[in-house]
Parts: sequence; C-alpha cells; structure tokens
Amino acid sequence: MAQNRFSRGEGPSQRQLRVGELIRRTLSDVLLRGDVHDPDLNRIPVTVGEVRCSPDLKVATVFVSALGGQGQDELIGALARHAGELRHLVAREMTLKYAPELRFRPDETYDRLDETRRMFADAKVQADIARRDADGEGADDDDVET
Repeated sequence: MAQNRFSRGEGPSQRQLRVGELIRRTLSDVLLRGDVHDPDLNRIPVTVGEVRCSPDLKVATVFVSALGGQGQDELIGALARHAGELRHLVAREMTLKYAPELRFRPDETYDRLDETRRMFADAKVQADIARRDADGEGADDDDVET
C-alpha cells in the first residue's frame, strides 16, 4: 500500500505555506479596500491572522479576528455569507489553477498568548523555573560541543 506523504504529520509543504500567505495578503487587501458591498462587514476592522491550505490547495481555512475582539461571531457570519464573492475577488488577483474554497474560523492566537502569559505568571510555574535554573538545566545545556 502506497504511503500518502501528507499523512506522516510533517506539517504543510512550502507550496501550501506560500499559497496561504498569498491568500492572506490578497484577502487583507480586498477587505481593507472594502470591495465587498456589505455595510456590516465594512464597518468591522478585520485582522487576517493566518491562512492554512489543504494539501491539494482547494480549501483554505482563514483565521480572522475583529480588531478589539468585539463582534467576532458577527464577523465570521458576514464573511461566510460573502465567501463566494471573496473567493472570486481573491482568485482574480492570484494565478492558481483553482480558486480555493474559503472557510472562515476565529483566530484564537491572542487568547492562547494570554493563557500562556497567565501560566508563566503562576507562582508554582515560577518556582519550577527558578529551581531548574538553580540546578543548571538551562537552555544552554542543549548546546553540547563535540
């Protein structure tokens, strides 16, 4: 049985990363210019954080957030309503064989950052870090010269 090179969990290919970044930039420009004629969508400042493409580049998952965090659900709904129009506008500015289907998801990167900061501020975690530093198990121990 042949192995699928995408099932090994190695992460996205360089092509997926390049196309995702191109879609992110193009979609950001389209939303910034207000090319979609929807007052609900145009009044919400949008941040396009990341775009992840499927291995065949036919589906692009777009992670977006409303600036300030207000109206996130409304933003996702408005983008989903206009997914076809946004797909057309993005495809017009790109040179791909197929225009990828756009799926919009909330970008939770900043929430995870806040949670990570909260964890590092915890007294128990600070004690563990201090104990590790006192034992001499810092990051420099990984750099062994041969």
